Amino acid sequence: MNNTRRIETFIGAMMLAALTSTAYAALSNHALHAYFALAVLALAAATSRMKVKLPGINGNMSVNLPFLLTAVVNLSAVEAVLITCASTAIQCWPRKGTRINPQQMMFNLSMMTFATASASLMFHIAWLGRTEWNSAPLAIVLATVTLFLGQTVPVAGIVAVSEGKPATQIWRSLALLSFPYYVIGAGVTSMVQAVSSHLGWELALAVFPVMYVIHRSYKVYFSGMAENMRSEVLMKAAGAGA
Repeated sequence: MNNTRRIETFIGAMMLAALTSTAYAALSNHALHAYFALAVLALAAATSRMKVKLPGINGNMSVNLPFLLTAVVNLSAVEAVLITCASTAIQCWPRKGTRINPQQMMFNLSMMTFATASASLMFHIAWLGRTEWNSAPLAIVLATVTLFLGQTVPVAGIVAVSEGKPATQIWRSLALLSFPYYVIGAGVTSMVQAVSSHLGWELALAVFPVMYVIHRSYKVYFSGMAENMRSEVLMKAAGAGA
């Protein structure tokens, strides 16, 4: 099987997983929250273009994660998936002068849909409510871990298939770079849920400025890391040529 066929097979499997998980999650909960959903959609879409290039990996990290987690925790699975699809499409839409990559778009949409639907299922999982460990923070942690694995594992897999690199090594690098942000996302989501339950969801969504500051901090940090990596490569190349 050639490389193109392997990539197509991987993307096809990802699309099937996305459709299956979304259909199953949609059957689990149906309560709709129109105004809250529209507000989260607007913020997720607005922050989806605020991306940070991950050094050493062919990929980006978007700032909209806390709003996707907020959708998973506070909205129905259908609403969360629709918000994820819309913000992902905006995130992947090419800049002026470049063309859309259909394969990349389909993979990203499928991967994000699968991760969101799985996280929604995990947050609303039935057996958790029948145990002594039932609590909102634990449910948010489970949803965050599910979203983390649902996004990073497929990305590591597609990079491994397309570039012929070990998937475990790629995932480890990706996890080390992105995991702290998922922790921040879980914290912001917990804050939104706590504030919305007492003061209303309108005030809870005022976390947008916080996410902008975090985005700027990550961008500066990763830019410095990428510059250090380039310097090391140049130094090694100069040493080899001496």
